[in-house]
Amino acid sequence: MRKISLFIAMSLDGYIAKPNDDLSFLKLVEKEGEDYGYAEFTADVDTIIIGRKTYDYVLKEIGPSHYDNGQRDVYVITRTERPQIGRTTFYTGSLTELIDRLKSEKGKNVYCDGGAEVINELLKNSLIDEFIISIIPVLLGNGTKLFKDERPEQILEFISAKTFETGLAQLRYKRKI
Repeated sequence: MRKISLFIAMSLDGYIAKPNDDLSFLKLVEKEGEDYGYAEFTADVDTIIIGRKTYDYVLKEIGPSHYDNGQRDVYVITRTERPQIGRTTFYTGSLTELIDRLKSEKGKNVYCDGGAEVINELLKNSLIDEFIISIIPVLLGNGTKLFKDERPEQILEFISAKTFETGLAQLRYKRKI
């Protein structure tokens, strides 16, 4: 069965974005030639789930090929219907039904790249199997929290921790069943 993995960065105090969806703090750890395991991680992924705001930001900053490279399916979770573009589907249905369907299909793993609303909907339904969280060495003080309140407790099993010379620390856990 395919697993759903979260691969995301946050500030030390738990924010994935500054106010106004500002992700500029991620630049603090940019280093030429360092991808923090992203290429290795995505090699085992053939499907991406992403919230519409995060998708729009990445589209503007990096370009459409970051997600839809012709090698994987992309589901943008949105409230507004839009036509499919390449392998990118703008999905307006039930997120839990989508995950159930994807998990039952053959294929590689499914990568959730955010945003906070999508992540927390998945957490409310205990649908994230693996957590890879990179901690950026900054305290932002406010913004968009990675983990919102009002979700069930979930026990995680520690897999590994890795540190990098930029000060980034990457934690890997799996959901304990």
